[in-house]
Amino acid sequence: MNQLIDSESLGPAQRPPDEPPYEEDFVLWAERQTCLLRHGRRDELDREHLIVELQEMAGSQRRGLRSRLIVLLIHLLKCQHQPQRKSSTWIATLSEQRSQIGLQLEDSPSLAAHVMSYADKAYPSAVTRASLETGLDESSFPPANPYTRDELLDLKFIP
Repeated sequence: MNQLIDSESLGPAQRPPDEPPYEEDFVLWAERQTCLLRHGRRDELDREHLIVELQEMAGSQRRGLRSRLIVLLIHLLKCQHQPQRKSSTWIATLSEQRSQIGLQLEDSPSLAAHVMSYADKAYPSAVTRASLETGLDESSFPPANPYTRDELLDLKFIP
């Protein structure tokens, strides 16, 4: 089956015999689940896999925010601890990460409450990478995240 299943072709509670299972064709499975939801056929949904996928989607958003915060923190640390090497590339990276974080927080406002906890957890990784990129010893950087939420998200803040 190469096209989206319409409501008439939806079989009984079991998936059609020619339709591969979730593990073999995610897109087809997702299209079928969408169609079932759209047509109110909730009793035929693959609830177990829907729950897994929804949890994974939320986790992916959280991981994406943490990843952007790590890159942001690395560049803040580099700017602060090697001001003589501050470059337009570093500044552009700060701007890009902040812009993308802002968009992500617009799309998922509930993540805003977690910015500082994610930044604090991301900080040790950022220090390790900043150390590798600058050649400075990890002990050269503060032991804990020195940046406030406002500093992290302010498009104009450059240490």
